[in-house]
Amino acid sequence: MKRSVKLWGRASLILVVLAALAWWQRGPITVALMQRQVSALTSIADPLAGLSDGLHVGLCGAGSPFPDAKRSGPCTVVVAGQRMFVFDAGSGASRNIALMRLNAGQIEALFLTHFHSDHIDGLGELLMQRWIQRTAQQALPVHGPEGLEKVLQGFNDAYTLDKDYRIGHHGEAVAPKAGFGGLAQPFTLPDDTGRKVLLSEPDLEIVAFRVSHGPVHPAVGYRIRYKDRTMVISGDTSKSAAVQRESMGVDLLLHEALSPPLLGVVETGFADAGRAHLAKIMHDVLNYHTTPEEAAEIALAANVKALVFNHIVPPLPLSGLEQSFAKGAQQIYKGPLRIGTDGDWFTLATGSTAIEMGKRP
Repeated sequence: MKRSVKLWGRASLILVVLAALAWWQRGPITVALMQRQVSALTSIADPLAGLSDGLHVGLCGAGSPFPDAKRSGPCTVVVAGQRMFVFDAGSGASRNIALMRLNAGQIEALFLTHFHSDHIDGLGELLMQRWIQRTAQQALPVHGPEGLEKVLQGFNDAYTLDKDYRIGHHGEAVAPKAGFGGLAQPFTLPDDTGRKVLLSEPDLEIVAFRVSHGPVHPAVGYRIRYKDRTMVISGDTSKSAAVQRESMGVDLLLHEALSPPLLGVVETGFADAGRAHLAKIMHDVLNYHTTPEEAAEIALAANVKALVFNHIVPPLPLSGLEQSFAKGAQQIYKGPLRIGTDGDWFTLATGSTAIEMGKRP
């Protein structure tokens, strides 16, 4: 017994000494750990090379205009094979793309659903990161409905001085003038079909379609097909027959969702605080968004394989709120259903019907 006590005492002393040494050397230790993390990130020349052939979807922003620690402004990154596209560029877009260990320099094109501020307020930084990380020789093609030229010109103008600083500091070899900013690729949807094919190749198709977000006109959603896998991004919309039409049989439906009961709590809070104008805004937004239950009805009717909510309104800071948010939808749609958060990653491998849900591997 005495021997065991002595051994335990010595072991405890050794642990205390080691802990003290670790505390004393915490600076060098953390720097060494940082070096390992940087090496792991920078040693990957092509982050897309290790992905399986398929359609990969990452949420670089699952939130709305509300401040939300789990969800930044709307942003979706889609990797089709080895080609990367981004849909909407809300605040935090470029940072979340980096946190998912993706290279903004590999973005081939950006697609905007509409021009509400929360869908474009990360656009300037995203364009800047794509330019510098790629040493791009051409501006990024940006696709969007009518009005796009005005919006994009504003961002290009706002960043002009920054562009000149970087060219002057790093030189054209690192920051080519021709690669700065975005190049507007506006489109108009025909009145009869309300949809337009923007990219059509044997293995890849991207279609824009009109949704209902009045008084915001135009507003669109997108349907993406890569080989035998498909997905739909609803954009901001009230319950839409167009979303249901485009979603027929798709593997993944990424649909906005607003909970009227939970938003009502926010509205009451503003009213009780004497902030009547904000209470009115909370009430007004109800008529041009989709409830979780309505999105579930669309997913059920369209025979969607999996449903993911994004543009979450209001924020859900407590885990129990997610149950309240999705409960009604889960009673309608029995397939896989997820409330999106920043960094969520979905893999739809070709030649398969599987849908992997998690974080970026």
